[in-house]
Amino acid sequence: MVTLLRALVVSLGLVALGGTLLSLSKGSHWLLRLWDFPRTQLAAAAAFSGAVFRAFFFRGRPADWLFVIANALCVTWQGRKIFPYTPLARVQVMRSSSQGKDGRTFRLLIANVQMENREHARLLEVVRENEPDLFMAVEVDAAWARALEPLAAAYPHVVRQVQENYYGLMLFSALRLIEPRVDFLVQHDVPSVHACVELRSGDRVYLHGLHPRPPEPIRDQDSTPRDAELVIVGRMIREAGSRPTVVAGDLNDVAWSPTSELFLRLSGLLDPRVGRGFYNSFHADKRLLRYPLDHVFHSNHFKVVALRRLRHIGSDHFPMFIELSYEPEVQAEQPAAELEHGDQEAAEEKLDDQAEAARTGDDRPAEER
Repeated sequence: MVTLLRALVVSLGLVALGGTLLSLSKGSHWLLRLWDFPRTQLAAAAAFSGAVFRAFFFRGRPADWLFVIANALCVTWQGRKIFPYTPLARVQVMRSSSQGKDGRTFRLLIANVQMENREHARLLEVVRENEPDLFMAVEVDAAWARALEPLAAAYPHVVRQVQENYYGLMLFSALRLIEPRVDFLVQHDVPSVHACVELRSGDRVYLHGLHPRPPEPIRDQDSTPRDAELVIVGRMIREAGSRPTVVAGDLNDVAWSPTSELFLRLSGLLDPRVGRGFYNSFHADKRLLRYPLDHVFHSNHFKVVALRRLRHIGSDHFPMFIELSYEPEVQAEQPAAELEHGDQEAAEEKLDDQAEAARTGDDRPAEER
């Protein structure tokens, strides 16, 4: 029994160590990028394994020391990656005291509805409870489009891109949308929505709504299309100059992944969750396997009025809600993320990888492969 327990403890530690090492790879295969997600779980596994081994099985041999030290390093590394998303860290975006009377605040709700989910009424109730100025739904098929259409009475500005492949989307806005458009930035069956939003004050905010295709074991095993889309949008934002910008959606990536970190540096955007919490939005039905996949990033023109994860709507994602206050005078106090050495080269490499995939035909819709 003791031998079995020791084997289990060592195996747990080796999994944590292996997952940590694999997450350091720059490869784009899903087997590698998978390990960007469970950093909390890997840290907990390494801490438990190292502590139990030290307390009950440690004999002072070189291999014992190596195992304990390796697990301690694993905990340190993973903790360093997730620490910014704990309340112990300093917030990146300041709290606003605005009451919205000047027309410079707006409320945004995003939801991955899960295409097969048919509990339409639950989402409609959540939207009506929270009264967002902007509401974006992804994975919208024809059935979901019909269910959401009644919202158009309260949201006169609507962008519709209904698809049956898990990548349909709809954007509802109570605020005026200027030149809204749907783009297919990387793959011709994966849309994104882009619009200039006019606040009640007359100020303008640029919104990018994204839902890139994730890497997964069966069909789309590579993260290249997702990564390339984030690079394209990040560069688009930086090249547009300093203007109030919001990026929102299910990015199919965690906040602490190398790709998300690169995107924030390329775009110069901020993450309002830093210093506030994980706000895990997926998987809604699996408490031990929850990660922050649904994001709202924004430029340093804004402060946060409210940020919360909303209740279950029958989907595998929880909806996310944020209220932002446009206060451009705060920019100096909230410095934008800066480019690091090698970022541009990393971005070019991701775009080159996607260009090569397009040349070989790998960006075809999954159903055509």
